[in-house]
Amino acid sequence: MEFNLADLFEHAVDHFGDREYLICDGKRRTYREMEERSNRIAHHLAERGIGPGDHVGIYAYNSVEWVEVLWAVFKLRAIWININYRYVEDELRYLFDNADLKALFYQREFAPRVAGVRDTLKLLRHLVEIEDGSGADQSGLDAARYEDVATSGSAERDFGARSPDDRYVLYTGGTTGMPKGVVWRHEDVFMALGGGIDPTTNVRAEKPEQMIERGKALGMQLTFLPIAPLMHGATQWAVMGQSFVGGKVVLMGKFEADRVWDLVEKEKVNSVMITGDAMGRPLIEALQTSSAARDVSSLFALTSSAATFSPAVKESFFERFPNLIMIDAIGSSETGNNGMVLVKAGETAMKGGPTVTKVGNTVVLDEETWKPLEPGCGKIGKLARVGDIPIEYYKDPKKTAETFVTKDGVRYAMPGDYGMIEEDGRITLLGRGSVSINSGGEKIFPEEVEAAVKSHPDVFDCTVVGVPDERWGERVCAVVQLREGRKPELADVQNHCRSKIAGYKIPREMHVVDQIVRSPSGKPDYRWAKTTVLEARGS
Repeated sequence: MEFNLADLFEHAVDHFGDREYLICDGKRRTYREMEERSNRIAHHLAERGIGPGDHVGIYAYNSVEWVEVLWAVFKLRAIWININYRYVEDELRYLFDNADLKALFYQREFAPRVAGVRDTLKLLRHLVEIEDGSGADQSGLDAARYEDVATSGSAERDFGARSPDDRYVLYTGGTTGMPKGVVWRHEDVFMALGGGIDPTTNVRAEKPEQMIERGKALGMQLTFLPIAPLMHGATQWAVMGQSFVGGKVVLMGKFEADRVWDLVEKEKVNSVMITGDAMGRPLIEALQTSSAARDVSSLFALTSSAATFSPAVKESFFERFPNLIMIDAIGSSETGNNGMVLVKAGETAMKGGPTVTKVGNTVVLDEETWKPLEPGCGKIGKLARVGDIPIEYYKDPKKTAETFVTKDGVRYAMPGDYGMIEEDGRITLLGRGSVSINSGGEKIFPEEVEAAVKSHPDVFDCTVVGVPDERWGERVCAVVQLREGRKPELADVQNHCRSKIAGYKIPREMHVVDQIVRSPSGKPDYRWAKTTVLEARGS
């Protein structure tokens, strides 16, 4: 077998076939059941001309069907395309066209949107509808029924040989700009995101069979609940990473804080993955305020990635779970896992983002010399990775050249994050340069200010942006969602922040909104925040 994602999953099926594999919204699959249904779906697609290199879209909330399609597509050496379920017709038209979809699996709720763009998609040759009970209008769509596809035809694993060079594409919107398809080789993305490089030891797997050995070495079947949508890379790789080592995955269609604790109790979940405060804060507060007696003693690990996880929220988790294993991780769709840190109670303060031990060949480069910064030098540089990195952005040579840069014979992935190297060699993440604020020549990263503002007892959530200032070029502006019944003045928030961040980083302006808008994965929507502020100012 190869370092190929379908090969790795099939190898796990051969060793853990009778284990329960996936649970979502009342549906359950063992490894073997998942394999058989995925094989049937793959044969169905092959009969309709879908094969190596063809793109197949998945447009749905988290579900067992999402994961079945995932493996079916990889079995054919085809490429699945993740679709943001929040997109409206114009955004879908762009993504479907850019991604060159030849087949599309869609949840029935989204049928009217699909019908609205169907006539413009000349390459699309086959549709499959996943019934969800919504009763949405299917007019204009000639789609196969998902359950017919998944329960008929051959369940045999009789596919051809695969390659570590097969492609995986992850469409990412990031914090700014139109969605971009990040193109990886299977082996590279497995090393960067799928556990091929063990993030706790930084040891690289030498052969695919080692993943089974790792799974057996655990001595138990870990039950893992990643909360974010599968349309985002963090949950995709939480699912796939567990698949290779025989773990059990629990998913939920949509995030609801009380529902998470219901699942932890019912399914005896051991580990939960969140995306920062957007999920962490409502989760811990739901547990703190609930009158129900819950048995959540099975939970011993919590991982956060992809968004700011502020010290105040971390400490709240430790108050409820004193022995919790808490991990804060950094990474991106373009670099994979860059680093992680084991967080300890009473030691949650951050300089900017988390300070992590690097994973893989991650470096921080001096922007002038293109040399890795020396530990403890105090300079800010660009976070980069070498080695197991993507090939390109799909059909975007300009952006590819800007992000995947070759210098002195070394090819780097540099998505735009900034960081510092501490004296002990660890990396402190500061934030994305594209949303940094330049105030009087000082570079200010929103994540650090957001964490300070959100630690105020009257603030529930916050997004920080730069707005025009005649004297300083830009000033720091906090868009805040307050706790019910609270009305702090700007001066109150400023005084609170003075003990946490430097004076030039303190918000000079504050706008209160009913609810902070975030992506489904919990990432800040900086475009929305800036537009909200400028409209309020009449700019």
